[in-house]
Amino acid sequence: MQYLFFIAFFVSIVCNAQDLNTIRTQYPKAVESAEITNKIDAELLGVGAKSKPTLLAYKGAVSTLKAKFAKTKKEKKEYFKEGISLIESALITDPSNIEIRYIRLTVQENSPKFLGYHKNIVDDKEFILKNYANNSPNSLKSLIKDFIMGSDNFDESEKKSIQ
Repeated sequence: MQYLFFIAFFVSIVCNAQDLNTIRTQYPKAVESAEITNKIDAELLGVGAKSKPTLLAYKGAVSTLKAKFAKTKKEKKEYFKEGISLIESALITDPSNIEIRYIRLTVQENSPKFLGYHKNIVDDKEFILKNYANNSPNSLKSLIKDFIMGSDNFDESEKKSIQ
């Protein structure tokens, strides 16, 4: 019985890691594609409050992207509010997670100003710059670096500091 539990636990860890890598690579592309957004949303269907905070943050970010592609103002508002709630919940659970900070920064940077979701841009930017070198997964490091290089919130000296 213990062996079955161990095998099930190991398989769930491996599957979550693969899902996270897939989501990481698809997320930057989802900004321009409702199809990719919906695909990631389907992959995150089972993610809830008890899931890994990083997956919860991606679910929130995808919800904000669904707001971008929604047809009605009501849907846009609901998706966006749900998304920021999930992102903030993930950050409360794991405030020192650079990936969650990156996710929140991408959402805040791309949110329309009138929505007022821009209060943490400077904090997240500073946190990412401070902790970038200590970040271990190369796929995540590459993702964050690509974002920084294309962001207007990072100046040239900050961009050079991560190379």
